[in-house]
Amino acid sequence: MKSWRFLGTNKPLELAEVDEPHAGPEEVVVTVKSAGLCHSDVSALDDPGWMPLFPRLPMTLGHENSGIITEVGSGKIGDTWKVGDRVGLSPVMPDGDAIGYGAWDGGFGPKVRATEANLVALPDEVSFELGSMATDAGLTSYHAMMSVGGCRPGMKVGVIGLGGLGYIGARVAVLTGAEVYAAEVNPETQKLAEEIGLAGVANSIDEFKDKGLELIVDYAGFGTTTSAAVETLAEFGTLVQVGMGRLESTINTYPIIINQLSIKGSKSGTKEDLAALYELMKSGDLNPPITPITFDQIPEALDKLRAGGVIGRFIVTYE
Repeated sequence: MKSWRFLGTNKPLELAEVDEPHAGPEEVVVTVKSAGLCHSDVSALDDPGWMPLFPRLPMTLGHENSGIITEVGSGKIGDTWKVGDRVGLSPVMPDGDAIGYGAWDGGFGPKVRATEANLVALPDEVSFELGSMATDAGLTSYHAMMSVGGCRPGMKVGVIGLGGLGYIGARVAVLTGAEVYAAEVNPETQKLAEEIGLAGVANSIDEFKDKGLELIVDYAGFGTTTSAAVETLAEFGTLVQVGMGRLESTINTYPIIINQLSIKGSKSGTKEDLAALYELMKSGDLNPPITPITFDQIPEALDKLRAGGVIGRFIVTYE
């Protein structure tokens, strides 16, 4: 089967023929119907700081996947899952490895191996495209906003970045009953404010210093966004850092001390988070924008992500 293979930092993806995977004990093989492209894929290609996550090269990227189970291995996994089941794949393994990283080839190829830790039933009402988007962009944004950030009705919340993650995080917060303000530099993406239900949108989150934001989730993580969040939070406020656009930030410690702020990191999420997202998508209340692409367009789409200005999520749809 043909797969886009990652060869290392500052090297383009290479289209190569690889053996089809087979299910080991307590594993399944999922035929990928849809796969999402993520800014972290671009970071892996461009930033040598990501290389410890890839001890095995070449390998296939792609950590946002949904599809149909086409092979079930031996063991108890066969008691729960069967060939033909529609599934989304929560990417992270119990040992910290993940689909699209380390030992597990991802969805920039037509088939992937997965385990019980990854499998979440995809409702018939939810498309494969939305199903794959939810597995990282959705899962990560929901976990940061709800599980780590503790978003609740009536809370004043800030969201930085309205891309694939930020759109979902902001919309989930609105559906929860929070008053949500967002920072987004792309004028076209700012036009989604009414669709999401935002109370306000601006180029930088510090334009909402007078709003008394109790929680800010930074889905961009470009250094300056993190520092602006620290400067903006109300007393006893919480910053949840998700975005990894840059791996370093210089921040002012004075407001952290004086306003007794909390700073938390958030990575991925749980199967329960993903199931909750699928219920929101099933209801029709959460329908983030996507841009469908073909398998052959993956490198071109990654270049567009690198350049910025993309609205929604690039989603590969397999035949």
